[in-house]
Amino acid sequence: MDKKIINHFKKIDPILFSVLKKIDRIKSPSKSKNYFSDLCEAIINQQLSDKAAATIYKKFKKLFPSGIISAEKLLQIPDKKIRGVGTSWKKVEFMKNLAEKVARSEIKLEKLNELHDEEIITQLTELHGIGRWTAEMFLMFSLAREDIFSAGDLGLRRAIQKLYKMKNEPTQKQIEKISRKWSPYRTYAALALWRISDD
Repeated sequence: MDKKIINHFKKIDPILFSVLKKIDRIKSPSKSKNYFSDLCEAIINQQLSDKAAATIYKKFKKLFPSGIISAEKLLQIPDKKIRGVGTSWKKVEFMKNLAEKVARSEIKLEKLNELHDEEIITQLTELHGIGRWTAEMFLMFSLAREDIFSAGDLGLRRAIQKLYKMKNEPTQKQIEKISRKWSPYRTYAALALWRISDD
């Protein structure tokens, strides 16, 4: 993590900074080369543990002989075959719907990086099966946006509760108040909190 970012947390949040000092290394997010593949992976990941999602996604990727996941190729794969890798029928429907929108140019994924965060969230959440959490993960891990915080993420909420010694799980309002001061590096705060959550 850049020294400038670490100094930012040192100045504005000594509690989170004390955690950052103990973490070996937080890798900066890097931009993806395949937004469609990322969104399929995000859909597969919904409501699953990291391990289960990774296993299913690995099998899903094998359905594409070239290893490159594209909308056009996904539309050619029978639904039953996609369901066979372990994902639900609903998620098959969500991915096929996304593929159709991309193939018809109803959404231009390659143009998303030109938009502001909330504009991207608005466009993505209009798609069937993509909610705010999925859109926020896309902003963080596919577009490498540095100032994203997902208040709806259970792991982040629990990490905040633990770190700030709260009796109850924090409310949306409390999370917004705490995370606001981390701007413009809220993504890094989230990465640190996930590490706390994992530990």
